[in-house]
Amino acid sequence: MWNPLQQLIAKIHKNGGFVNAHAHFDRAYSVTPEEFIQPSGVNSHLFEKWQLVDKFKSHASVEIYYQHIAAALESQSEQGVQACLSFIDCDPVAEDRALEAAVKAKNYAKNHLKINFLIACQTLKGVLDPIARNWFEKSLEYVDIIGGLPGTDKGNEDKHLDILFKAAKESNKRVHVHVDQLNSALENETELLATKTMQWGLEGKVTAIHGISIAAHPLNKRKSIYKMCQDAGLSFVACPTAWIDSKRSETLSPTHNAITPLDELLENNICVAIGSDNICDIYKPFADGHMLTELRVLLEANHYYNIDELVNVATNNGLKVLGLA
Repeated sequence: MWNPLQQLIAKIHKNGGFVNAHAHFDRAYSVTPEEFIQPSGVNSHLFEKWQLVDKFKSHASVEIYYQHIAAALESQSEQGVQACLSFIDCDPVAEDRALEAAVKAKNYAKNHLKINFLIACQTLKGVLDPIARNWFEKSLEYVDIIGGLPGTDKGNEDKHLDILFKAAKESNKRVHVHVDQLNSALENETELLATKTMQWGLEGKVTAIHGISIAAHPLNKRKSIYKMCQDAGLSFVACPTAWIDSKRSETLSPTHNAITPLDELLENNICVAIGSDNICDIYKPFADGHMLTELRVLLEANHYYNIDELVNVATNNGLKVLGLA
């Protein structure tokens, strides 16, 4: 009997294994029992969690960070992951402890796990505040990819991107940016990202992480967004289980799943890779970073069954967005 899932798995293995193009390994396995019972904790809004995670970050030593990152990498190795990228906190709370641990873990991944482990900076405190900006600039020497989170500098998202892209031009590094995470038609961050990418002449070197809110817009608006993405050479990373839990809202929008619109992006020749995002932390306490789970949620939510394209999403496209192909 023919089993499409087994064929998909076999082809991914033949292509060298999964590529996890977006994760946060420094916080993996950091959720606590208290965060399940407190009024604020695992049920808090995303923006609140940006601050709540400081409790772990403020107490974590280099060794503790290393243990969390190494544990996540070992889990990826057990799955046969060939390459992965983790955003790593480097800010006034974590300082450079997580980054130091990640650099150490990079050698461990290469020499013992045979995984190509890349590092990006997570700008969880923004880049406009002078102190946060200083930590961002310190991280640039050590990261493989420049990471961004414009929402942390709310109201000044364009300036946030200017700082990232200036650093990218000077260092000749790729940029990965979290955008449109709230599954709301009120968000237009992907359009801003595409516009800024073209303004800075970084076509083909910028990747949008998530892009959930794209699907909340009407068809004509989505077509316009895809055209801008094509012009800017934007690629995407979908993290399916990270946003499938988007809470219901009374805001009217086209019927859609709370997930990166894989089918429409691929139809418009836009590169899409896949990532695990958070693993067993305050953001996603039950997530285990299993890449086959992520791929199955992605294909089912988008009703997308082209096996060869799914193999590309799981492998080749990930290598492309990481600059490894």
